[in-house]
Amino acid sequence: MKLLSANEIETLMEKLDLMYPQAGCELEYSEPWQMLIAVILSAQCTDKRVNMITREMFRKYKSPEDIDSAPIEEIENEIRSAGFYRNKAKSIKGSMHMLINEFGGRMPETMSEMIKFPGAARKTANVVLGECFGKAEGIA
Repeated sequence: MKLLSANEIETLMEKLDLMYPQAGCELEYSEPWQMLIAVILSAQCTDKRVNMITREMFRKYKSPEDIDSAPIEEIENEIRSAGFYRNKAKSIKGSMHMLINEFGGRMPETMSEMIKFPGAARKTANVVLGECFGKAEGIA
């Protein structure tokens, strides 16, 4: 596999910008922790469905602490229509717990820290880092 030079990458990015001028994330969020939840929910689910779920969810749960203190069954019911809701609820609740207790409520801005969250592998981390912090450590 040939690595691209900086000039080749720049040319490729310009072509992509021309081909897809309105490209962007369709997931709705206000805070980085909300984006993490939306991306976790998006596995095997449409962005439209995720946005329907998160609109209600983020009205009910205003902070990571609200989600961390909610019973897992309650979170499962909130996200049931996203599919794989038991695993996703476990990942969401675990991620919010970790965000509070290991990161002091502040979303980390590095790949090595992001992939520590339950349910967040490199793809999820790339989406959150790119969308929320403008950091490109890979392609999502």
